[in-house]
Amino acid sequence: MIVFTHPACLLHDTGPDHPERPARLEAVLEGLRGNFDDLDWREAPLAKLGDLKRVHGPEHIETVLEADFDGYRMLDPDTVMVPASRTAALRAAGAGVAAVDAVMNGETDTAFCAVRPPGHHATALAAMGFCLFNNVAVAAAYAIEQHGLERVAIVDFDVHHGNGTQAIFWAEPRVAYFSTHESGIYPHSGLTGERGAGNIHNALLQPGSGGFRFRNVWADEMLPLLDDFQPQLLFVSAGFDAHMRDPLADLMVETEDFAWLTRELRALARRHAGGRVVSLLEGGYDLQALREACAAHVAELR
Repeated sequence: MIVFTHPACLLHDTGPDHPERPARLEAVLEGLRGNFDDLDWREAPLAKLGDLKRVHGPEHIETVLEADFDGYRMLDPDTVMVPASRTAALRAAGAGVAAVDAVMNGETDTAFCAVRPPGHHATALAAMGFCLFNNVAVAAAYAIEQHGLERVAIVDFDVHHGNGTQAIFWAEPRVAYFSTHESGIYPHSGLTGERGAGNIHNALLQPGSGGFRFRNVWADEMLPLLDDFQPQLLFVSAGFDAHMRDPLADLMVETEDFAWLTRELRALARRHAGGRVVSLLEGGYDLQALREACAAHVAELR
């Protein structure tokens, strides 16, 4: 298994009290290095402009890549960047592209992108929700265009709906999006009636839902739909903020539940995609929960 990361992702400074802070990635890296000695560590490359342009408009790209400023710059009430964020965002998006090449070229079956800033809230035209570029969307669009895939699936178990990913692929039937997320919280999207071109699948979890409900929704609703789609490549937007310890939401999912779902996704990828899975870090804001859940996720992908 290959892990893509880069020190530049630690230099994305969001300020002293921001939940999406460098310590998140430090915790993930500590958890992986402390638990596994057989991972193939690779430096995440810079995303190329053409890779970004497949899913983002030129004005948004220019906004993020404009580094001629000092201090902090707010892109929306939750999303902040410093000059070093430019490189971090390019590395985070580039990790997904490199991971696609690695699994499609047979170097590995599975890859994990331990990067920040996260991506699934970023839309084609705007940064939002801590996200600058939509890393998983950049990678999925690259897989379609450069590797000729006709069925790519994105599984998103972050507690917040990946509104940006859904919007980007709303009318793209080659990409199917499957998301479970808590109802009634940011970004207030992802209703079950939002279907796109029939390729969008959302399931809402009520506040307080725990592992039993989480597993049942995936086992009874989402995994059968994913099986029917028969993806040639499976992406995971791996957010761990549905964990019971997380401060930003109210689900009660535990580490073992993330491991169970990852195991199910790995088996599904073996059935349809030659085992190919590319996972990218999204949310998760309690450091202990993030460290443990991310390690459990990677353990099932190895």
